[in-house]
Amino acid sequence: MSDKHSTNAYWSANLRIIWVCIAIWAFVSYGCAIIFRPLLSGIRLGGTDLGFWFAQQGSILVFIVLIFWYAWRMNRLDREFGVEE
Repeated sequence: MSDKHSTNAYWSANLRIIWVCIAIWAFVSYGCAIIFRPLLSGIRLGGTDLGFWFAQQGSILVFIVLIFWYAWRMNRLDREFGVEE
């Protein structure tokens, strides 16, 4: 029974990490680049407005950071549950 509980806890934690990544990605990609772009247009970054920057570069950079954060966090989770490689 405890092995099944451990497996369920592992996958629950894994799905929670995935949902956090998806929420951050969606907020940056859709929120900052599309929905909130008019609000961000007054803020200048690198010669252009912040909304345009998120649409062109920011969402890609955040996505790359999310990939590395996910890998780091999953390695920690694997160690916690004893399933590391």
